[in-house]
Amino acid sequence: MTTPKESAPAPHDAHVRAVLAEQPTGGPAPDARLLGLFDAMAGSRLLDIQARRMRERGQGFYTIGSAGHESNALVAEALRSTDPALLHYRSGAFFLARALQAGRPLTEALRAVLHGVVGSVADPASGGRHKVWGDASLSVIPQTSTIASQLPRAVGTAFAIARAQRLGLPTRWPRDAVVVASFGDASINHSTAAGALNTAGYCLRQGLPLPIVFVCEDNGLGISVPSPQGWVAEAAQRPGIHYVYAEGDEPDSVSAAAAEAVAIARERRRPALLHLRTVRYLAHAGSDVESAYRSPAEIAAELLHDPLLALAAELTGVDLAARYAEIADTVAALADELLDAATLTSAAAVMAPLVPADPAVISREALRRPDDERRGEVFSGRLPEDAGPLTLAQVINAALADALVTRPELLVFGEDVGRKGGVYGLTRGLQARFGQARVFDTLLDEQAILGLGLGFGVSGLLPVPEIQYLAYLHNAEDQLRGEAASLKFFSDGAFTNPMVVRVAGLAYQRGFGGHFHNDDAVGVLRDIPGIVVAVPSRPEDAAPMLRSCLAAATTSGQVSVFLEPIALYHERDLHEPGDRGWLGDYDPSADAPIGVGRTHGDGTDLTIITYGNGLRMSLRVVARLAERGVQSRVLDLRWIAPLPAEDILREAGASGRVLVVDETRRSGGVGEGVLSELVDGGFTGPMARVTSKDSYIPLGDAADHVLLSEADIEAAALTMLGLRPLQAAPLQTAPLQTAPLETAPLEPAPLEIAASVSVTELVSELVTEPIEFGAPTDVPIGDPDAVVDGAEPPEALLYDPEAEAEPPLPPPPGPPGAEPAETVPPEYVPTDAVGSFLARGPAWSVSETGGHTAEELHDEEAEDPSPDRPRRGFHFGRR
Repeated sequence: MTTPKESAPAPHDAHVRAVLAEQPTGGPAPDARLLGLFDAMAGSRLLDIQARRMRERGQGFYTIGSAGHESNALVAEALRSTDPALLHYRSGAFFLARALQAGRPLTEALRAVLHGVVGSVADPASGGRHKVWGDASLSVIPQTSTIASQLPRAVGTAFAIARAQRLGLPTRWPRDAVVVASFGDASINHSTAAGALNTAGYCLRQGLPLPIVFVCEDNGLGISVPSPQGWVAEAAQRPGIHYVYAEGDEPDSVSAAAAEAVAIARERRRPALLHLRTVRYLAHAGSDVESAYRSPAEIAAELLHDPLLALAAELTGVDLAARYAEIADTVAALADELLDAATLTSAAAVMAPLVPADPAVISREALRRPDDERRGEVFSGRLPEDAGPLTLAQVINAALADALVTRPELLVFGEDVGRKGGVYGLTRGLQARFGQARVFDTLLDEQAILGLGLGFGVSGLLPVPEIQYLAYLHNAEDQLRGEAASLKFFSDGAFTNPMVVRVAGLAYQRGFGGHFHNDDAVGVLRDIPGIVVAVPSRPEDAAPMLRSCLAAATTSGQVSVFLEPIALYHERDLHEPGDRGWLGDYDPSADAPIGVGRTHGDGTDLTIITYGNGLRMSLRVVARLAERGVQSRVLDLRWIAPLPAEDILREAGASGRVLVVDETRRSGGVGEGVLSELVDGGFTGPMARVTSKDSYIPLGDAADHVLLSEADIEAAALTMLGLRPLQAAPLQTAPLQTAPLETAPLEPAPLEIAASVSVTELVSELVTEPIEFGAPTDVPIGDPDAVVDGAEPPEALLYDPEAEAEPPLPPPPGPPGAEPAETVPPEYVPTDAVGSFLARGPAWSVSETGGHTAEELHDEEAEDPSPDRPRRGFHFGRR
């Protein structure tokens, strides 16, 4: 490239040079400490000016600078180079000061920053993917032009340091490390900042150690919007968080305040917040015309508060003007040197950090487990693989227990997951077995929950947070998109945050619900680069899928979402009540590789591709199609990101025609991706898709109007096959008569229908109960408290190694108006868990499962455990 023309000093640069030239050079020898801080602050200022010049010439790509914030170098001085730092984007002086603190020459630190400005692959922060402050060897975790979104992770990192010490586990940080997280004054208004500060105070109130220093660098502006006078000081002072204040142009004050805050965090393991008043020079960024919203007088007044010149005033015995000019020349020479630096030149190179680990490596790790003796101790001598067929909920519970045994670094946490055992009982008993340090409840804040996971993961632990419902994920989704999934990418693989996020979701719950408990919006997850989204449907698939997610997290730092269909948690039957067709065995040696589906059946007339609740509905439809001679196969995707593309094309080719059954919305659902894979893969056979409507999910039976049904699937399949639906014989019913309220309920007249007609083909308005597509009408879905009169209460949600042998199935419910059979033994005592089970007395002891006796339950249901007592409404456990 041609040598760039020499640029004249910028006006602000000229001002600094002029002031330094007037400073006396005589006096005592300069203080080495202050001289090092001057170098860091001057280097940061000159990097900002050079970045502007490079951008003007088309040689650089980032101009958001740190000018005016250089007093954060004094914050770096108060810390150690091994303390994890999550930095504001105006942290140039902090970064250079930390590099000098670690013993690196100033030239090396300046070159590292310029590598990022030009997008060089040698950039230690991101490998040329973004200009961020980051360097694993300096414990600086790269951020993404953060607007406080790194603060939940910072809190999680501080929590991880203390929790690992309590558990005797190693992390990548020293045991007495302190986390530092900086952010701007405008960012203190962001929900991530408010939530992080709230979480810190919440932890302190519970007596939990949290060694973190928040640094709010307050220049009074959010680009052009001024912060109200005094607002930051008020907003920054939170219950329990030690608050200190310093003016950035008073070096001694900054040093003292930073030292005080760090001492609180390091010695007392308590959170502190340093409110650092700064100024902003060179506008917000290179494209920002500051004069459009600030008067010349305002801009000029800030020149009197320059932190660089304030520090320079304390130095003697050195020609600072010459030293400043020398650093400027070094920066310019380094910039010229990097004009031909190698950059990313292909999509493969850009995406290299997103490439998953070798499937063989993941499989080996997934099958790792302790010996059966240790497992036998945890499972009280009765291993889950010897327990017989289990529900989806029981398998997930057993798999979590196995994982906690196998991986001592694994932590399970979320709302109501501890003592309660989860609103659907999936973590029941885990806290009692593994302790409150490893299985614990959190505050009600999904951003905080995911932030804890991010901090645990980046520190070397293995977090398994639970988001109580899919709809609750959306207000915190950026913690997955902008923080979790991006860290490996923007750090060039130097940092990862392995994590498996369990989410209860999808629709088809009965007995309660509405939008927030029947959410099917998965599009927001599927377009996050590098993320894995698993949807286990069959019980026998759930454990190996969970093991694969955990193994990928361990081997390559993978972030996965384990999306669990709530309506299938406690389902037992497939085709008929009592057929037990939806139970499955627990196999600790089974493998379910990421991105590999599972095919049910081998028919060649039709291929149905589905997942989640769609699998059960499709298998029921396939059975009815078989009665008409149609031989089908069903591909359970199991993984909706990445999609099992090879399986999709193979199974489509096996029949030549494909029906995609997608329970999510028509727009932005999974089916669109499946059809794209078919088209891109060259499949030319007939294709069709059935989905739910583009609607929120309403309460009660109204949901049936917008959710995909078995009738929809069957009709689409018959259409593809060129077959007509079977018609029901005329229904002979007596005309309805208005009866007095005190009379007995009306009974429907007998229905005369053809022997081959299926339930889904009946005219729904003439049936006394609405058809619940996807489930037998006498089996409660989702909410196990919604027990149908006369039916057996659901069995325990948790796999219990000491549970009694399974009782025989109860008789089906009698006709309307008949007395229900007495099937609930008097020793059954309801727990306080939502979706709770009725546990047999001695089989579920408090010491072994964390269950509660009636005396411990502080609700009216515990006071009256009679099975005949009317059930209360759904107990949401939150909000």
